[in-house]
Amino acid sequence: MTTPQATGRPETRQDGEWIVFTRHFTAPIEDVWAAVTDSERLGRWIGTWTGDPASGSVTFRMTAEDGMPEEVHHIEACEPPWLLRTRARSEGLDGEDHDWRVEIRLTDDRDGTTLHFGQVLPRPEWAHKIGPGWDYYLDRLVAAETGGDVSGIDFERDYYPALVPVYQQRFPITPQQP
Repeated sequence: MTTPQATGRPETRQDGEWIVFTRHFTAPIEDVWAAVTDSERLGRWIGTWTGDPASGSVTFRMTAEDGMPEEVHHIEACEPPWLLRTRARSEGLDGEDHDWRVEIRLTDDRDGTTLHFGQVLPRPEWAHKIGPGWDYYLDRLVAAETGGDVSGIDFERDYYPALVPVYQQRFPITPQQP
């Protein structure tokens, strides 16, 4: 495996501060869409969901992290095969409940599909902990979809805390005003 890279970048949007990642696949857009929405294919790299998406929410269970509780993800937008936006409410790094909003946008390129993955940062100073995690999961997605060894991707050995300094530079913590 190659050395993992910190690929997340900051993006300011009308609804807050985001961390955004990009991955490219030589696969058609419909195939990449299935990799990020089909429960069985999601299970190969991050987790599975149950429920009826037509109801507006599903229950998501991470399979790559032991002991993580199931979360209800509300579907805010679903426009196959271009856009998926969800929101879950759960405990943040400060012990308080926060909305965790994620967005997946796919673009059809001449030579495949580009995935744009973003998450709103409930607090921008959390990027140094959230960034390495999404690099880890998105690298697992790439491995799962290209025949790589997903089990050989090690979060603690290669991602955290190794990528923390890069994220601390990209997302500097600004002092809070009293």
